Amino acid sequence: MPRYFFNTRIGDELIVDPDGEDLRNPDRAWEVARQMILEVVKSEGAQPALLEAVIEVTDVDGEIVLEFPFTEALLDIPDRSATRH
Repeated sequence: MPRYFFNTRIGDELIVDPDGEDLRNPDRAWEVARQMILEVVKSEGAQPALLEAVIEVTDVDGEIVLEFPFTEALLDIPDRSATRH
């Protein structure tokens, strides 16, 4: 299984994931990145710096497989304030 690294870029700062995670494919890496973003925003709140942050998912060679902006993950959150019938 390929190993993916989930590095977080906030402005000019890059927080490197030194360990990575073995996942079956890039689609699964996308799902993991999205969940990571949702957990960070849940614990830290929607701070302006986080809204500009991006998770850069790289492979073992350091090549970027996908870039996942924090704002993109937030667009899919269902509106829980809406009345359900």
